[in-house]
Amino acid sequence: MTGFSLGALLADIETLVCCESPSSDLDAVAHSADVLTGVGTALLGVAPERIVLDGRTHLRWRFGDGPPRVLLLGHHDTVWPLGSLATHPFSVRDGVLRGPGCFDMKAGVVMALHVAASLPDRTGVSILVTGDEEIGSPSSRGLIEDEARGCAAAFVLEASGDGGALKTRRKGVSRYRIEVTGRAAHAGLEPEKGINAGIDIAHQVLALAALADPGRGTSVVPAVLSAGTTVNTVPAAGVVEVDVRVWDEEEQLRVDRAVRALRPVLADARVTVGGGINRPPLEASSSAGLFGLARELAAELGLPELIEAAVGGASDGNFTAGLGVPTLDGLGAVGDGAHADHEHVLVEELPRRTALLAALVENVLTKGNREGIVP
Repeated sequence: MTGFSLGALLADIETLVCCESPSSDLDAVAHSADVLTGVGTALLGVAPERIVLDGRTHLRWRFGDGPPRVLLLGHHDTVWPLGSLATHPFSVRDGVLRGPGCFDMKAGVVMALHVAASLPDRTGVSILVTGDEEIGSPSSRGLIEDEARGCAAAFVLEASGDGGALKTRRKGVSRYRIEVTGRAAHAGLEPEKGINAGIDIAHQVLALAALADPGRGTSVVPAVLSAGTTVNTVPAAGVVEVDVRVWDEEEQLRVDRAVRALRPVLADARVTVGGGINRPPLEASSSAGLFGLARELAAELGLPELIEAAVGGASDGNFTAGLGVPTLDGLGAVGDGAHADHEHVLVEELPRRTALLAALVENVLTKGNREGIVP
């Protein structure tokens, strides 16, 4: 039914998982790119373009002379620190594959490579595997957007949702750092001469939290807070870092305007706002056509009926959707436990999921807009 070798998929996943690649360690990510280059070159017969931006290593395979029509998008960095293999070793037992980064998302990267290798004609396909997704894609965002622009479809190999669901909506993300500058003074001798930044930042925290709108799914979470230096000193500085998640662009802009309008409460204090919108929302309209196609192809392949999910976490698919490129996310491994001790992949789903991706890519390449399948 699938045409993909489970043994070959497992062998390549093991190779990638056993090369640790925490996003914050540039040397580890570079080494991971070396290992990934070896796996991909063996499968595809050609080495990738190695792109290093701000010290972070990304890989790109592009087939054909013209601009790409289909983008296969993934990342090879993980949240797991060096040494995680000692406590979470790679294993395959009782139909479950385990190891740091296996679910999020080294299995998905391997699937993309095997799909490209299976295509009778790869013309129009681009595979982009970045090295900084887990920290917000600071160096790769422009690269992703440049590669996606003009594509008929972007397929994101992030792990599936619960029960193998494809991710058809993702919240947009904004991140802010609010700094209050006050004035230090001795807390016992002359506190009246100080400007208590701790008090002011507390007011800012309450104002920020009030921007949330649960009815619209908008969360505004003051997440990291600090003020002051010693117990007998009026705090001269206070800082709060804020995470914002929204379902639609209108909400993202509303919150952004409100955060930038924050003003100090105490006289002579100063408020500085840093950060901003990080990822636009991946809205349902971006994925509807491709999800419908995926359901049709899954039925043709004899796979269980596909389900969809809306999730609060963001991915690089938010960037492609933000450009207006039809985007389908969560096409990678089926399993659970991203970023957690129980991270795992269901082995029996790997060939099926890979076959679905292959059918999607071939369909877009051979039919695409000519038959109105891709919006």
